[in-house]
Amino acid sequence: MTTTTVKTAARRTEAEIQGFVASTELSANLQRVLVDLVELHLQGKQAHWNVVGTNFRDLHLQLDELVDFAREGSDTIAERMRALDAVPDGRSDTVAATTTLPEFPAYEHSTAEVVDFITARIYATVGTLRTVHDAVDAEDPSTADILHGLIDGLEKLAWLIKSENRKV
Repeated sequence: MTTTTVKTAARRTEAEIQGFVASTELSANLQRVLVDLVELHLQGKQAHWNVVGTNFRDLHLQLDELVDFAREGSDTIAERMRALDAVPDGRSDTVAATTTLPEFPAYEHSTAEVVDFITARIYATVGTLRTVHDAVDAEDPSTADILHGLIDGLEKLAWLIKSENRKV
């Protein structure tokens, strides 16, 4: 008969237990993602209100899907920042001053133009996500998983929207 000794972990005190706190670099990377998602949400809504032309209704509804995705994604990022004791800044002046997305042109635009404008802005947002990904993953793989979901979702939306202009 073999006996095994089971070693139990020593209980920790409350003073020894601390949550994960984002570094300055992780906070800055998530802030970059946040402002681009907020801006994508706003530009998607601007496009939604001012698109006209052929296949208007389909694109109008697709833009709402994009707006919802970007809004929910920005909320997820901001809440993740708070969970890691970082402070998100989604104020309009901060977003306008720090986004990497091109400015969306004013006035009405044809469905074909809006497809091109919005697809470019989705890919700009994905570019930010991909740029910060490796640094985020090195510090916090759980947060990198959130970025994966955002990349997947945005690239799918870009494909669906840009297909409106595709000719075969």
